[in-house]
This record gives sequence, structure tokens and C-alpha cells, in this order.
Amino acid sequence: MALVALVAGLLVATDVPTSADPVELTLRPSVNQLYVLDATPGQALQLVNAGDAVVGTGTADTAGSFVWRELKAGSYTVRTTGEPVVTVGPVTVTDYSAAPPAASFYSGQTLAEGFGYITTRDGTTLSANVSLPSGPGPFPTVVEYSGYDPSNPANTTMSVLYNALGFAYVGVNIRGTGCSGGSFLNFEPVQSLDGYDMIETIAAQSWAKFHKVGMVGISYPGISQLYVAQTRPPHLSAISPLSVIDDTYNGTLYPGGILNTGFAVPWAAERSSDAAPYGEGWEQPRVDGGDTTCAANQALRLQNPDPLKLIKANPFYSKKVGDPISPALFAHRINVPVFLAGAWQDEQTGGHFPAILDDFTSSPHLFATMTNGSHTESLSLGVFDRYADFLDLYVGRRVPTNAKGLVAPFLSEQLTGVSGVGLPLGINYTGMSYPQALRAFQARKPIRILFEEGAADGAPSGAPLPRFEAGYSSWPIRSAKPTAWYLTPGGGLKAKPSKLRPRQAKQRSYRADPRALPRTTYSGSSSGIWTAHPKYHWRQIPADKGLGWITAPLKRNAVAIGTGSVDLWIRSAARDTDLEVTLSEVRPNGTEVYVQSGWLRASHRKLDAARSTVISPVHTNLKSDATRLPAGRLTRVRLELFPFAHPFRAGSRLRITLDAPGNARPLWAFQTISRGERVYVAADRLHRSRVVLPLVSDVSVPPRAPKCASLRSQPCRTYGTR
Repeated sequence: MALVALVAGLLVATDVPTSADPVELTLRPSVNQLYVLDATPGQALQLVNAGDAVVGTGTADTAGSFVWRELKAGSYTVRTTGEPVVTVGPVTVTDYSAAPPAASFYSGQTLAEGFGYITTRDGTTLSANVSLPSGPGPFPTVVEYSGYDPSNPANTTMSVLYNALGFAYVGVNIRGTGCSGGSFLNFEPVQSLDGYDMIETIAAQSWAKFHKVGMVGISYPGISQLYVAQTRPPHLSAISPLSVIDDTYNGTLYPGGILNTGFAVPWAAERSSDAAPYGEGWEQPRVDGGDTTCAANQALRLQNPDPLKLIKANPFYSKKVGDPISPALFAHRINVPVFLAGAWQDEQTGGHFPAILDDFTSSPHLFATMTNGSHTESLSLGVFDRYADFLDLYVGRRVPTNAKGLVAPFLSEQLTGVSGVGLPLGINYTGMSYPQALRAFQARKPIRILFEEGAADGAPSGAPLPRFEAGYSSWPIRSAKPTAWYLTPGGGLKAKPSKLRPRQAKQRSYRADPRALPRTTYSGSSSGIWTAHPKYHWRQIPADKGLGWITAPLKRNAVAIGTGSVDLWIRSAARDTDLEVTLSEVRPNGTEVYVQSGWLRASHRKLDAARSTVISPVHTNLKSDATRLPAGRLTRVRLELFPFAHPFRAGSRLRITLDAPGNARPLWAFQTISRGERVYVAADRLHRSRVVLPLVSDVSVPPRAPKCASLRSQPCRTYGTR
């Protein structure tokens, strides 16, 4: 606590009133930000730079606080308006690129087991909870960092998990959440620097083995790892981001340029609610128990920007807003080993994450496991064996232990409700030295594709285990061959394009009516979707509300791994329309299995030519590139099918459907502009509409197809002809 007081004294400017009648006012400079505390509520404030120019104004909120963001580094003072005029400062605002504090800043802080605080470079304190495993230390250490409640002492789920695996666990709340100080805005840059300071402080503790720290977490704390690792903390050993995003705009928030109101918007609203004063609910009992730091740390919460306003203000991609919060654009800075896992059909983050894999160019080792399934699939039995080994080898620097065999089945049962299943057979490390174990782990292909999760032979239907798998050296799969099927005027998909002239080929059409089907395919509890057999309501498209095209029965297996491209020639009297395509497998027994979907607002059809490929159309989504549909004329648009891996067996048929957004994802719904406009699709010798998939030939597929509805997060229904 003595260090905290010292840092506060250095970074917080005391009042320097210029009037005999002082007004209480405190400034706390930060990284490209400046905080005002202790002002009179309603007090008008001016921000003055070193040249005595007013560069910002504001009004103190009911807590007497105000925050200026996105400031240039430099010297600032704050003065009040009205009588008496009070000037406070100057104080120095630093830049994101400034050098970090000296090592003594971190080593001078002491964290004991239990609840405490970590001080960051600007004097903000982050609430942290330390949980140590049994036995003598020091211990290999992992940290979870997010705006949920990882530092809540009552939230023991992850601490119990990692302690059982033999790791010290530290849960830390991002600034502006829980009992942490500061103001909150999703993924803003200062949170990354806080993460740097957090890692270095934890690594300096006597109980942290090797004085190194690994990062763990799924979803929000998985994504946060990417932001922290880009700052390159010297004592970060490895990261293991699970169920993450690659691109905030394209991957989750505005897929295809259409706002995701089913998950992304509510998630942002929930984070805003949690970051309100005492918003998570566990803060008040701590304050009532005498935690004055937690109480003081609520002072800036009313200055949190409204995320919904920011979302709605940026319907197009803005480099200024989007680039700093898109992990794919800074993954190249990450210089530690990475273990990443996720699911193609992730109902929350969405499954677009594989696009980041080839961006980890500075990481010495990247290991990725991908499978069909839900948001929690990255902790499934099919993934956990390799995940636990990674933590042992790269954080613990030890031969992998057998603890995972006890922990994984318990965790799996808690998530999915499926009992009586264990880890699949992995590497037997018995008798190996650490270098031998490391070589054995690294000898396997780093890109691991799990197929037909939920249909493992000998396991209960829906169990979180794969049926078979394949390994590759890199992503995208280099051996994958782009293979096209062309749409026909009669609703078929064929290997060769139609030879009919435009006048001979009737254009098919549908009415883009988002009200024709449910907005989502699941309406149960958020955790219920992770069970063995969730109740989906994935329905066939009603007559005239969409179109479908289907192949003849396949003569041989077709295994696709990667993104897909659906290239369409469309026209409409409407000047814009929202498009949704869905790929499915129709089996000989008349059942249809969901595979993957993609979306596009037609006005966002402009491609980034440098990044697009035959199987991966990448749209700029820039306002300057938005173009309305030419009235009544055919226009080519390309929709990206999100990444997936699926075996289409001989005898099955590939099907794609096209309609207005909705009825394709369990939780994703869209703020669509479609209002019943008629959309025409051409398929003739001049307008070669097609679907292109990346096929691989080196995967051995079990001959028998899994039972309908056994595949995790892949709904199954009776096939309809429309």
C-alpha cells in the first residue's frame, strides 16, 4: 500500500487554486486521457494546452468527474468557468507509444493470495484475485483478464480449474469494471497497456515461477489476450486465446455490412451495464465491508462512453475506429507461443476467427484447433488435451501432467451435461524429459481440424468429442483446391456453367421478406445451447421468400476446409438489399444438415482486390465505396461463406439457399434493410453465378454418416424442395 500511495502522489496533481476561495479539483493524467475528479457536480470545465489554447470543454457529472479521451501527449491544465476561476495543473498526458515504467515499478508491488490491487503506470488500480494451488511455491502462473468478473473472489470456476492443473491463477478486471478504477470503453488502447503492467507486476511476485506469466481465457478474456500480447510484455510466456474474433467489424459486429443485433449489440450493452457504478453486483458488498479503494474506483464510471452510440455512428468501416480494435491487424506483433481454438458455428463470436491465423508472423509457435460446435467447444474434450499440454510445456516448462484427465471430463460435464466420457488418446509423455516432451508436442501438425464433433464412435450422441481429424502445416490449407459449382436456371448446381444465353435462361426471383422466418434458430437459455441436443427451429424457407440450388448426388466424397465464395448476378428494383446464403448437406435419407452461412448488404459489394481470393471475397465496407444497385440491371456480388470444415459424402448433395437475413444462426439476428423487395438471380453463359469451395483430397472419411442432430451446433431438418 505504501507503493500505491507513492505512485498516486507522483501521478495525481493536487489542487493548485488561483483564488482565495478554492474549488476542490483533482487531475489524474493518463495515456492519451485526462481524468478530472472531485469537481463540483455541474461545474463547467475547460481543457487548456501548453499554448494556453482551449482544446476541450466538459461538465462534471453527478460524481464530480469528467474524462477527456484521445488527447495528444503533452502538458495540460484545467480551469473552471464562472467566478471564481480556478486553474489546476499543469499535468502531463503521455502517449500510447511511450516507454513503460522501470522494472522497479513492478517489482515494488506485492500481491498476496486473495483479493488485492495492481497499480498501472497512470496510477489506476486494477482489482485482482490471486489463487494458489496447494503445495510449496513458486508456481507456474496464468492470468485471466477481462471486463467480466475474474477478480470477484466468489467467482471460483476458473481458479479451481487452473489450480487443479497445478497453476497459480490470477483474475484481473479491466479498468472501469468490477472494483478496478478508471473509465471503461470496449478494447480501448489503454487497456492493452494496463495488461502489460499487470503481466509485469504478477511476474515479479515471489510465487510466480520463472517470473513468467501465461494468459488464459475463453471469449472476452480470450480476445483480451491478443490486445495485451501485442504490447510485448517481457515476462509474458505464452497466450491461449479461445473462442475469439479476428475482426471486430467484419467478423461479429457488422458481418457483410449488416448490424448484428442478435448478439453483438446486446453484448456491448451488457458490458456497458456491468461497467456502471457497482454494475457487476459484487462491488457493493466489498465496499460495505470496508474496501475504500473499490469505492473510490467507481468515481469515473459515469464517464463511460455509450457503446451503442459508437456502434450506430459507424455503420461503415472506419480505419480510425476499426483498425485499433481488429486483432488481425496487430497479431503480427505478438511474439510469444500461441494456442488458439474455436468453432465454426460459434453462436456468439461467430466463427470467422481463422482469418487471423496467418497473421501471427512473429510468434515462434502457433497451434490452432478448429471444429464444428458452439462457443464453448474450445474447452471440449477434443481440444482440452492439447490445450493443457500447451500450458504445461510453454508456461509450466514441465512434462505434461495427468491432471488434465481428471479436470477435463468434469469441466465437459458441467458445460454440456454429457457424462461418462474422457479425453481421447493423446501423446504418452511417460518417461520423457522436458525437451523430449516439447519435441513430441511440436512434431505434430500445428493446424488441427476436428470433424463431426458430437458423433464420436463409442460416445453418447452430442458428446463434445470429434469423430476424426486432420492436421496441416499452415492456414489457409495450401493443398485445398478451389472447386466451383455453377447455378442453373432450374435450381441446380453443376460443375460446368450454363450454355444458355440470357434470353433463354429465365431468371429466378424471391421476395426479400425478413418476417417470413424466425430471426434466429434457437430461443432457449444461453447455456442450454451447449448441451448435447439443443432444440433448434431451423426452418425451410417459405415459398417465394428465398431460393435454393442443389447438386446431383455426389459420386465421391468432397471434404471442404476453409472459406467459401458465393458469387451471384442479381438485380432488383430496390436500390439496396440484404443477402444471406446458407450452405447445407442433403443426405440420401432426406435429411438436411446445416454447414455455414454468409451475409452481404449489396451496397457493400466493393472488394478489397489485394486481399480477396477465389474462395474468400473481402469487402472494404468503406462509406466511400458504397454503391447502390443499378435499377433493373444485373450486378455481380460475392458473399463470403464463413470458414468451415465439413465432409460431404458420396451420395449426398450440396445445397445453397438465398434469402433475407434470419433463420441461419442460433443467436445472430440482423438489422436488415430488406422490406419485401423482389430480387432476381441470373444464371446463364454471360452471368455465371456459382459457389466455390476449397476441397482437400487427403482426409479419410468414415463411410457412415452420423445420425441427424448428433453434430454439435449443426441443426438437422427434413429436406424441402424450395
